[in-house]
Amino acid sequence: EVQLVESGGGLVQAGGSLRLSCVVSGFTFYDGAVGWFRQAPGKEREGVSCFSGRDGSTYYSDSVKGRFRISTDISENTVYLQMNSLKAEDTAVYYCAVDPPRAVVADYLCHYGMDHLGRGTLVTVSP
Repeated sequence: EVQLVESGGGLVQAGGSLRLSCVVSGFTFYDGAVGWFRQAPGKEREGVSCFSGRDGSTYYSDSVKGRFRISTDISENTVYLQMNSLKAEDTAVYYCAVDPPRAVVADYLCHYGMDHLGRGTLVTVSP
């Protein structure tokens, strides 16, 4: 069974930084896909950043491009999301996601979702 546990959320002032972590069990990172999604109050869930292990592509939504960075530590079975220059509109519950190897690009993964999602961690950015 695939399990994902996110951590690192909290309250931060606008302009600050946070690093989210996601420890994954029951999943082999090699060639697989990883990603981060978020859902703000009253809005639909959106793909923030995704990485396709099959073709090596990385996707960032326009709203976070240049400020957020996705990375993995395979030895620790952990996915990270480094978030810099945070804005009030980044306030949301952030979810980590993984998928078995698929012949799709990262853009597709972030737009159409992944099979396994964590429970989420809340990020609140004060103006």
